[in-house]
Amino acid sequence: MPFKEYTFHDIVAAIEKTNKNYRIDFIQKAYDFAAAAHEGQFRKSGEKYINHPTAVAIILIELGMDSESVVAALLHDVVEDTEVTIDEVREKFGNDVAVLVDAVTKLGKIPYITREEAQAENIRKMLIAMADDIRVIIVKLADRLHNMRTISALPEQKRRDISRETLEVYAPIAHRLGIRAIKEELEDLAIRYLDPVAYADIEQSLNSQKEYRENLLRSIIDRIEKRLKPEVPDIHLEGRVKSIHGIYRKMYMQGKAFEEIYDIYAVRIITDTVANCYNILGFIHDMFRPIPGRFKDYISTPKPNMYQSLHTTVIGREGIPFEVQIRTAEMHRTAEFGIAAHWKYKEGIHKNDIKLEERLSWVRQLLDNQKESDDVEDIVTSIKSDLSQDDVFAVTPKGDVISLPMGSCVIDFAYAIHSAVGNKMVGAKVDGRIVPLDYQIKTGEIIEILTSAQPHGPNREWLKIVKTGEARNKIRSWFKKECRPENIEQGKAEVEREFKRNSIILPNDAMNELLESIAKRQHCETVDDFYAAIGYGGIILSRLMPRIKEEFRQAKQTPEELDINDLISKNTIGENSDEGLVVDGTDNCLIKLSKCCNPLPGDPIIGYITRGHGVSVHKRDCSNVPRDMTTCDEPERWIRVKWTGKPNKTFQSTLKINAIDRPQLLADITVALANMHLALHTVNARELKDGNCEIMITISIESLDHLKNIITRLSKIESVYSIERTGL
Repeated sequence: MPFKEYTFHDIVAAIEKTNKNYRIDFIQKAYDFAAAAHEGQFRKSGEKYINHPTAVAIILIELGMDSESVVAALLHDVVEDTEVTIDEVREKFGNDVAVLVDAVTKLGKIPYITREEAQAENIRKMLIAMADDIRVIIVKLADRLHNMRTISALPEQKRRDISRETLEVYAPIAHRLGIRAIKEELEDLAIRYLDPVAYADIEQSLNSQKEYRENLLRSIIDRIEKRLKPEVPDIHLEGRVKSIHGIYRKMYMQGKAFEEIYDIYAVRIITDTVANCYNILGFIHDMFRPIPGRFKDYISTPKPNMYQSLHTTVIGREGIPFEVQIRTAEMHRTAEFGIAAHWKYKEGIHKNDIKLEERLSWVRQLLDNQKESDDVEDIVTSIKSDLSQDDVFAVTPKGDVISLPMGSCVIDFAYAIHSAVGNKMVGAKVDGRIVPLDYQIKTGEIIEILTSAQPHGPNREWLKIVKTGEARNKIRSWFKKECRPENIEQGKAEVEREFKRNSIILPNDAMNELLESIAKRQHCETVDDFYAAIGYGGIILSRLMPRIKEEFRQAKQTPEELDINDLISKNTIGENSDEGLVVDGTDNCLIKLSKCCNPLPGDPIIGYITRGHGVSVHKRDCSNVPRDMTTCDEPERWIRVKWTGKPNKTFQSTLKINAIDRPQLLADITVALANMHLALHTVNARELKDGNCEIMITISIESLDHLKNIITRLSKIESVYSIERTGL
């Protein structure tokens, strides 16, 4: 579809509609510079590239942003997509514009749902830029809005990826900044491409009732004006229809029918004072029947984005419910333009603006919440959770109101009060009754946190319960500072357990090298730091395992391993031995199976010529076998060995069984072994932490396939969760 072409005349026309004094010459200079830099460049839609920055500039003018923001919008792609440098921008347009362009350029590199690591790092950059100059993210939001308006030119999967990121990151940020128009349009456009069938269904439902809806709202507004004008003359009324995304959330996420959504229609009443807001509420409840439980006072308890208004849902004589929003003119400006209202109505933001600091405190809180986490996927999840648009408001026994994301539990509430309260928490009461720690808070509840006077600390299981990044950060911080030795021990045990479960076995040197590489990639200075981060929950090892397994698979195919084959293939193969083995050029060579790895028929093997004790046979992946035969000591003593025929003996193999401890577990294991007619040579059991246990058994087997069948049958025993073959 063709898109609207914008020129500098459109910028001038947009400026003329405002009451602001823009620096026209400055803006035209930027337009001419950008047009020249982008000359010959086209977007996927086929339109000239300069059309995009021009459209972004017009969006910012409509928001009332300042001249520097408009100029930055015109120049926001020149550094990234042309030969222009940031120094040229600074020289021609000043340092303020250069800083904005540089920051937006870096944000422009945010990927569209690619690797979680890259997305997390770029979201973090965005938050840092916002904390330094909020205009950066407003320019970026305008940039994303125009991209979403023209996204139909992209392939379907690309549209879906961009739409998902828009819905998860950019729309919530627009919500937190209070910029309603951008937030709702971003959401609607995202749903249009993520669920086109539902979007079309809702759009059709709205269009089919358009004339009826307009007449209904007009009649309601006329009735309210007729009643209120004599009592409160200084009022303004307007109608509103809920956004498609807002309807979508209630229909497809809450399972409601279109007719069950009470706030599709709304009337806004704008007055001059807070007192009049409450007076008007009384008149509305006198005129219409209020629906119980549908009144919200956001004036006394503003939303986190500083939104203030009275909301009540009532039923008119037509029997159709509708919402009434009552607010002052100042509240209305904040509700419509959010943080941008500072430029639209107040000529910008000044240093030491206390209200601004309050409105941006959530940005700094989000940054603080990520400091203790090293797991990038967790960072993204936490940020998206903390940017949640749905909040609950709970009250302390002293009457203080605490705002938290929907789904938060009483532990989140405790840490929102203070980290010391959370660390000493032993329980909670909601409206006077004891509740479990995973109890999810509802708006209006009075919550009392029960604490211990004795030294106390959080439970690691709380990390699986809490919703907010703030609580998760404070819990991790406590474990990080107070329990480092325990964290290292627990992290090391988890690494060993995961590596063995995934059959990642390397010689000591190679294992240390692998762990050091992983630790460095996770921003840990030492392997112990890596273990500690796993121990206190800063790194989730299971999320790293797919990449680690791939690295291990590639490492097994390295040239060094080929060197072993090249060296041992030079030896001639001898005759069959009583052990079922073929060894280099001899019929009666003394052979012994190495107990460090207990090779079994079917295992890849290699032999080592010992001094006076014949050939010692090892598994090829045994830690005692050099990986590089060309650099090891006495490479000539390593010799090719292979299994042949069926051996005339049984072999001993040791298994390590990890299980959840329970009565009769050992008995069940020994009975299973007896039913398989296996000789049991040794058995040792020990209790582990967290209710687990480890059982070591040594049994006689015939071959590797035989062992695999045994492991399969033992794995079916209740509470057994891993079985690993090990050396003696």
